[in-house]
Amino acid sequence: MTKRPLTARTQSRAAGPVPRSDPSDRWRHDNVGRLLNNALSRFESRVLELMSQSGHPQARISHISLTRNLDLEGTRVSELARRAGMTKQAMGELVSQCAARKLVVAKTDPSDKRARIVQFTPEGRRWLEAFRQAVDQAEREMRDEVGSVAMDVLRGALALYGVGFDTLSSKPLGLTE
Repeated sequence: MTKRPLTARTQSRAAGPVPRSDPSDRWRHDNVGRLLNNALSRFESRVLELMSQSGHPQARISHISLTRNLDLEGTRVSELARRAGMTKQAMGELVSQCAARKLVVAKTDPSDKRARIVQFTPEGRRWLEAFRQAVDQAEREMRDEVGSVAMDVLRGALALYGVGFDTLSSKPLGLTE
């Protein structure tokens, strides 16, 4: 696998935070949260680029949010909203968008007629496989760029730091045992 060349944009990002004229304001642009956000934005942009190249140009960041949180056997809309940190109404709109693209179907929950369960369609399963391949490719590229040792340390540190905040857990966020 060849290493992707840095673009002018990524080279300037790699150089470090942009200096600000007011030193008291520098912290807003030079903190780990900003660095994580920048890295996530770059990673997700690459995943979307790979999804488009694999025949899924309709993929959007919001679709990734649904994909990350939808269980293979199906998930209630209210649970999807909780996991994604969205309102039920916003998640309902996202589900409708994905249903219009034939990626998911929403059915009435037999145990509670007021609730809907969202499931992947066969097309949605193919989309999910393309998403998995795009994530794998983006991770390989990241590993090639930052190195195996740095990648292993980063993954370990993020896993350790995020313990208790897994949105797929049924426990409220932030609680640990």
